Amino acid sequence: MSILFESTRCISCKKCAAVCPGSLITVDETARIEHPERCWGCASCVKECPVQAIGLYLGEDVGGKGGRMTARQESTLLHWQIAKSDGTSETITVDLKDSNKY
Repeated sequence: MSILFESTRCISCKKCAAVCPGSLITVDETARIEHPERCWGCASCVKECPVQAIGLYLGEDVGGKGGRMTARQESTLLHWQIAKSDGTSETITVDLKDSNKY
């Protein structure tokens, strides 16, 4: 998986840069990652972006060629939105209060 930045949606809030554990994200007019090969794929920046300008590119085995996953938080709910390359979409909702229960 790799990170995708949609520069037209970015509001330069720098929240993604603040949470990146590898300090890989730079924000000027828009956010970007200088060395995407160093990205761990942790999705911290995806979850933090308030305007869904950052997504995870999903491989063929997960979302199909060109699939993309973004996240939207609503109170304690995290909505993972998966847009597949065939035009279909799916949303997986996780309650953050229960996310670490086994």
